[in-house]
Amino acid sequence: MGAVKTKRMPRAVREQQMLDAAVRTFGQRGYMAASMDEIAELAGVSKPLVYLYLNSKEDLFTACIRREAAALTAAVRAGVRRELPADRQLWEGLGAFFAHTSQNPDGWSVLHLQARTHGEPFASEVDEMRAEIVAFVTQLIVAAAREAHRDPDFPESEVAGLAEALVGAAESLADWANAAPGVTARQAAATLMNFAWSGLGNLMDGKPWTPPDAAHEASGQTSPAR
Repeated sequence: MGAVKTKRMPRAVREQQMLDAAVRTFGQRGYMAASMDEIAELAGVSKPLVYLYLNSKEDLFTACIRREAAALTAAVRAGVRRELPADRQLWEGLGAFFAHTSQNPDGWSVLHLQARTHGEPFASEVDEMRAEIVAFVTQLIVAAAREAHRDPDFPESEVAGLAEALVGAAESLADWANAAPGVTARQAAATLMNFAWSGLGNLMDGKPWTPPDAAHEASGQTSPAR
């Protein structure tokens, strides 16, 4: 009898296996400590094949960042139904973010810890993803503000800083939630929603908090919100 021929795995499928192994290794061991040998072994391929497909350790890490960034961004966008009220849109977006980061802790480690601590060109890849998410959150908030104020020209600049702060808080909270035993994605989302929505809700109602002027500050009094 002749030898049984095994079906050759498509390149795209093999490459995803390598990326899966690389994300797991980079996420758990860090960029510097991870070796191409262990990535190849985990993927079930030879090290030369990893180099053939992905050229170098740096290129492999960059490919991991890009894949995980695209997956996170897509998850957040898919989680938001734009026909819902503003608070529900924000809630669903946060829920999608925390669900994805909790289900993919190694991918989140690659994005938020490893890529940022090893400088360029990795940090720029993550910055692009973050800028896209901040822009998306900004549009959610400004659309809600324009509707609440019945002002189609409500300036985006009024809420841009809030979007930056909200995304930064979500990033830090995802680290905490992944490290804290028993914290669910829903609990993490509710924590940030309770923290953020009171301030955002006041903004929608035209009641932003304003700092005291110098005279009131000196006397220990506070000025009323305008």
